[in-house]
Order: sequence, then C-alpha cells, then structure tokens
Amino acid sequence: MPDDAPQAAPLPDVRTRILDAAERIVQAKGVPALTLEAAARAAGISKGGLLYHFASKEAMLHGLVARLAESVERDFQAVLAAQTGPAPASRAILSWVFDHPEQICDEHQRAGAVFLAVFHHDPAMLAPIRAVFARIRDHLRADKLPPGHALAIMAASDGLFFGQLFGMYQQTPEDQAAIRAALETLARGEAA
Repeated sequence: MPDDAPQAAPLPDVRTRILDAAERIVQAKGVPALTLEAAARAAGISKGGLLYHFASKEAMLHGLVARLAESVERDFQAVLAAQTGPAPASRAILSWVFDHPEQICDEHQRAGAVFLAVFHHDPAMLAPIRAVFARIRDHLRADKLPPGHALAIMAASDGLFFGQLFGMYQQTPEDQAAIRAALETLARGEAA
C-alpha cells in the first residue's frame, strides 16, 4: 500500500466507546434507560467487557461527569492560554462564547443532556463540574476587575451558551455584537 494512501481513523478505546454509548442513551432516553446491558450493546462489547471498565450504572455516570469536567477544563485552559494583556480570564470567557461557534455542536448537545440528566438523578454527582467552575471563578477573581464585573461576564456568557445549547433563542449578529460590546466594557473595568 502506498505511504500516501488515506488511513482509516483508529477506533476509540473501549472506555471511550462505552462512555459515548452511555451518553447517547442518556441523551435519547434519560438516565432510567441507561443500564449495563444497554450500554454494552450500544458500545458493541460484552457486558463482561463493560464491567471491566465500569462496575455499575453509577460508575458510568461518574465517568460521564468526569469526562465532561475534563473537557470543560481543557477548553477553558486553551482559550485562557491564548489571552494576553489585562483581565485574561474575563476575555477568555468572552472569546470562548463569541469566537468559538463550534462550541454548540452535537458533542455539546450530548453533554448538556448528560448534565441535566445527572443533575436530576443525583445533583451531588456534579461535584467535578462544580470544581472546574470554581477554578474558573478563581481565575476571574485574579483579573482584579471592579466587584461584579467578571462574574457578570461569566453569568451572561453561561446564559448565552445554555440558551443556545437548549434552543431557547437565536441571537442576531447585531444582538451578539451589542452583547459582546457591553461585556467587553465590563472586562475593561469600565461601568456598563
């Protein structure tokens, strides 16, 4: 075979396949439909193979939340690393929401479903996500903006993200520009 022939993408590892399958089940039917048998069947493995990675439904849910927390942390850190100048965390939040339209994709739709389903099932299981957002808030406090500015940026950005994620409304480009301009005023430490 020539060296320049296209290579097939490698299959995800078994743990990833199980979590992907569990995520699809939770998105389509909710936590009650997530069983070890259903996840194994959807992942294309035996129940014994699933049990090697996850001993219970609760362990799968914990795995889904941990993966979601790692993804949020990784995404934020990548956007934060690209910032220079004052108030980097506040500007990272703005960039994350306004400069990355790919953030609302199928993966995020599934993650949103997992977030809501796990919250409904057992809110305490969201501790890893809460820890990530606590670290983001620490970064925002380090921006040293006037009281409330950085947290208002985060709250508004969260609202925009979840509003779009759950199809609550669509912003026009003019609305997006006006909202961003108002939030950038806060990120500069100026009164809105």
